[in-house]
Amino acid sequence: MSRHIVVLHRWAAPYALYEDYVDHTVDRVSYITTPTGVDGVPAGAAAMRIVAATDDPDEAEAALRSLEVAHGDADAIIALKEDDLLVAAGLRARRGLPGWSAEDLRVFRDKLAMAKAAAGTGERLPAFTAVETGQDIAAFGHAQGWPVVLKPRFGSSSAGVTVLRKDDLADFDLDGRSASWGPHLAQTLATGTLVHVDGVHVDGTLPVWRAHRYLNTPLGFRSGDWVGSVEIDDPAMLRSLYDHTLTIVSRLARGRSTVFHLETFVSSGASGPTCTFLEVGARVGGAEIPLLWRDIHGHDLMGTAFRLALGESVGLAMPGHDSVPRELGGLLLIAAPARRPCTITSADSALDSSWAPTELYGEDVVGVGQVISDADAYYEHVGGRYRFRGHDAAAIEKAILTVAKRVRIRGRSLHSSRPEGALT
Repeated sequence: MSRHIVVLHRWAAPYALYEDYVDHTVDRVSYITTPTGVDGVPAGAAAMRIVAATDDPDEAEAALRSLEVAHGDADAIIALKEDDLLVAAGLRARRGLPGWSAEDLRVFRDKLAMAKAAAGTGERLPAFTAVETGQDIAAFGHAQGWPVVLKPRFGSSSAGVTVLRKDDLADFDLDGRSASWGPHLAQTLATGTLVHVDGVHVDGTLPVWRAHRYLNTPLGFRSGDWVGSVEIDDPAMLRSLYDHTLTIVSRLARGRSTVFHLETFVSSGASGPTCTFLEVGARVGGAEIPLLWRDIHGHDLMGTAFRLALGESVGLAMPGHDSVPRELGGLLLIAAPARRPCTITSADSALDSSWAPTELYGEDVVGVGQVISDADAYYEHVGGRYRFRGHDAAAIEKAILTVAKRVRIRGRSLHSSRPEGALT
């Protein structure tokens, strides 16, 4: 029998290939999307409703009711973007539909609940506390040391994350921030190499997973720096990351199968690499991660997430806890050159240049005259996105650094008539 499957969607780029996951000629697949995400809705969609924000519960509910009037009650409601997961859970709960509940997802979305759950595993993580006032931050910093990392408990893509030193508190307005960002968490500043681990958790195992070492940081990217990552090929580090990741994700998922994106710090010690947990999401990693996985590792993480959300099983072979992939990937993001939304005034192509590294195989650069949106899918709407592949991590890292150094993207903010600079 034909199902009515409703998808909350907000990407313009082809991160998710929905028509590969479900036959749109058999099932009625409708979409709730933003103006920016319209171009990413498949041509075979049964219907579409446009909202200002897919993570607005009231807007999403109204759009869904409209779709149900036209196409029948929803049989499944799916969201793949992190910020939409709780909204989709609420829509399902009100209709008695299967799928992860808001309570199931809380340890993956509320960073305080996440830290408490991770602390119960025995794995290392920074000291943390909920904060409601500036006095709470001061007390935490006095007890644990400065600087202090302050972050929204329900944030994503490093939005709203601030590193505070003791002298910053005099001019810091937590009440004003909380009005916009909601409740906050304070943590000590972790050190080491920042790593992201992506994959699938099934039945207490990680049948597919990969780990990347960051070049620069997502927090620095928020301030206009570039950010990249290169896949890890160090067997000792991979062994430590496997054990660390499996312990954390198994505890938080509580037996459920899920895709995941985990971030942790790795430090070297006499007894080998040591991991310090930062955070984890029950979703596919952002930016170029789903594209790299499809291109290099032959696995569509978005497709796995979609099928799991439909309650379907995914048969995956176990690669081993320290297996090094036959081919490695890397990514680079160049930030928007001016405050978004902004118009691009000049942009270099790295892929078409005479100096292009052999490891660079794909790029998406905003063309001259085009506008970079201020849409919430932050890592999509940037100056340039670049993908790399090869068999040597050091060579891929060198290629990423070459592109980051040589590319020039310039633009003008639509908030101002004055050019705001060029990013490399």
